[in-house]
Amino acid sequence: MVSALLRSFRCAFAGIGWALRTQRNLRIHALATLCVVSLGFAVNLTAWKWCAILGCISLVWMAELMNSALEVLCDRITTDPDEHIRRAKDAAAGAVLVCAIISVIVAGIVFL
Repeated sequence: MVSALLRSFRCAFAGIGWALRTQRNLRIHALATLCVVSLGFAVNLTAWKWCAILGCISLVWMAELMNSALEVLCDRITTDPDEHIRRAKDAAAGAVLVCAIISVIVAGIVFL
């Protein structure tokens, strides 16, 4: 039981590591995360503000990781032009964009 649980964590961290090594946008999100968290410590955010910031960070990371997973899966199916796959990839990228825009708005409210 415990070894299966540890194996699942190992797989999850391997996926995050792969994404950080191969996905430029996730590295951009990682840099933004470091900047926002550093700023949060510098201005001594209250608990509720930390919750808002960390919620946004986790949402953007989750969206970007899911987008990357979908892209890999779609590319495994075919690299030929396919309208359905293009729409799926565009929608997933749009989800990341929505999360990122909302996160910037939340950060503006929290820090300003």
